[in-house]
Amino acid sequence: MALALTGRVLPAEDRRVLAAFAAQAAVALDRRRLQEEADQARALAEGNRIRTALLAAVSHDLRTPLAGIKAAVSSLRSDDVAWSEEDQAELLEGIEEGADRLDHLVGNLLDMSRLQTGTVTPLIREIDLDEVVPMALGGVPEDSVELDIPETLPMVAVDAGLLERSVANLVENAVKYSPPGSPVLVSASAIADRVEVRVVDRGPGVPDEAKERIFAPFQRYGDAPRGAGVGLGLAVARGFAEAMAGTLDAEDTPGGGLTMVLTLRAAEAALGPLPLVQPERQAT
Repeated sequence: MALALTGRVLPAEDRRVLAAFAAQAAVALDRRRLQEEADQARALAEGNRIRTALLAAVSHDLRTPLAGIKAAVSSLRSDDVAWSEEDQAELLEGIEEGADRLDHLVGNLLDMSRLQTGTVTPLIREIDLDEVVPMALGGVPEDSVELDIPETLPMVAVDAGLLERSVANLVENAVKYSPPGSPVLVSASAIADRVEVRVVDRGPGVPDEAKERIFAPFQRYGDAPRGAGVGLGLAVARGFAEAMAGTLDAEDTPGGGLTMVLTLRAAEAALGPLPLVQPERQAT
């Protein structure tokens, strides 16, 4: 258009060449428009799928603990029954468990919303795994996890909050599927410029063709145990791992079970050596 409007008058042969270029440009623009429309349609379809799954989660996974909490509270408030101390303690324990389930579910829903909208902004800094991993185990019984985090591991470049949430979701998922009396092992090791955190369970495992699907939102494999939630924990864990330039993959546990491998960047490799701080000279 610029050549046609402001350039010199072109001979017929050059005008044919210009027309050919213009036709190719029009085809390219039309192809881009169609691609953008296809991307928008896919995004709309994915958004509809997420909304449908979210409604299903609200209708079941939120209402179930709410119903349990209401029933327990109504029982405690009733004047028709004289509850023993053991019965009261059991009802209160049910209320606490229901509240914990609600808190965990709402937290994962909010985290997935942040990931879907691209609003996760990690604050990367150097930390020791010893600072974060033990804090991630607060949601599971003490005897359900074994820790093997060597003190000699290099520091990692991560967002402490995102890492804690990722490990917590991995451990809680592993504990749910582990058989009684078989604790989950959380170990770590250094490999070149990376640090691997492994969450190892002895549960039923997952076949190779399903190892990627379990990381999709609102996916559960097989017969999920009671209280397994809406299938957001692994999706959130992988999303946070990738936000920190890490990876999260599933492997078979030798002898049976599933191992989640969270790979993080070693701090020195990711951020470079810290500058030396020269001591201040005292004025003379």
